[in-house]
Amino acid sequence: MKRYVDLVSECLSEVEELMPWDLEARLQGDPAVLLVDVREPYEYEAMHIAGSINVPRGILESACEYDYEETVPELVEAREREVVVVCRSGNRSVLAAYNMRLLGYQAAKSLKTGLRGWNDYEQPLVDKAGRPVPIEVADEYFATRLRPEQLDPRRRR
Repeated sequence: MKRYVDLVSECLSEVEELMPWDLEARLQGDPAVLLVDVREPYEYEAMHIAGSINVPRGILESACEYDYEETVPELVEAREREVVVVCRSGNRSVLAAYNMRLLGYQAAKSLKTGLRGWNDYEQPLVDKAGRPVPIEVADEYFATRLRPEQLDPRRRR
């Protein structure tokens, strides 16, 4: 049986990852880079990179095609553009970028370390109204909080 971490690792052979400082340089040098945030809408509304679009992981594949209720025209038309997929930690974005590559997005990449790493690198995040999110608020938001029932029973002892 494969685990989540195994799926992510397997996709890494096909997906280029960018570190936060690489993405910062790309965004400064090429305004045509499309940032796709695949987190859930409530996560995106809390904070995101300005200029990114929210396409939740659960609808990504249909959002990449015309003729679906989830179609995002800007995304459909971005197959020839550099697309950088972001999420919280850099795992969902690897899976999403992998599937996008299967759908013809040859320049789909993933932000390694996700928005957590982006924030650690002290890059700006904005809320749903476009207001800057203080780094301390983002630090608290991105802190891992596992409930006891979410822990592997073999390690709870």
